[in-house]
Amino acid sequence: MIRVNIVVEGQTEESFVSGVLAPALWSHQIYLTPILLGVPGHKGGRPNYDRVKKDVILYLKQDAKAYCSTLLDYYGLGHGFPGTPVAENLPNVAKAEQIERAVKEDICARIPEFRADIRFVPYIQLHEYEGLLFSRPQVFATAINQDQLAQQFQQARDNFPTPEDINDDPLSSPSKRILAAYPQYSKVLHGTVAAQAVGVAAMRQECPHFREWLDRLAGLQPL
Repeated sequence: MIRVNIVVEGQTEESFVSGVLAPALWSHQIYLTPILLGVPGHKGGRPNYDRVKKDVILYLKQDAKAYCSTLLDYYGLGHGFPGTPVAENLPNVAKAEQIERAVKEDICARIPEFRADIRFVPYIQLHEYEGLLFSRPQVFATAINQDQLAQQFQQARDNFPTPEDINDDPLSSPSKRILAAYPQYSKVLHGTVAAQAVGVAAMRQECPHFREWLDRLAGLQPL
């Protein structure tokens, strides 16, 4: 059994890891545990690097027989992250990868004795969690009982090379597009139901950066 603690930024991501990602990796003998960022009772929000760094180091030290990863949205990422700011002309995936590399280098430099070079697998979600739901627009719309929005969701998806490229403008990020079309949308409730319906297989097919992260997790070896 290979255990991975995943530091997540909010309750939506916590539910996604436990209810959608974890079952998808059981067959690989990988067992994921979401850990909500910050103090008990924290409900999410913009994660600054000091908070992320503190939790990642804590769990790498506290659970030496487990790996540690992150699930943080690139959109709305808080201040202080190594590797930021990123050049605007970089491809979206390259922006996330630049931050991931820099975060890993920083953590490794701080606690080399805990093998962070092997045990830490940082991940930044492009551009935010809701982008994954656009992997299957019709399924997404049906899952939240809003079939009439399927065409609108499909048009949003078709305007970008991948769902991960749906932009990070405050008015047109994935979650803002959803809320504009369906103001009653609940990130935790509807987001989890939709993610279960869309499925990890579709997300892997449509979202290359997400796929690469899952492949890395699935390929982890016993410590």
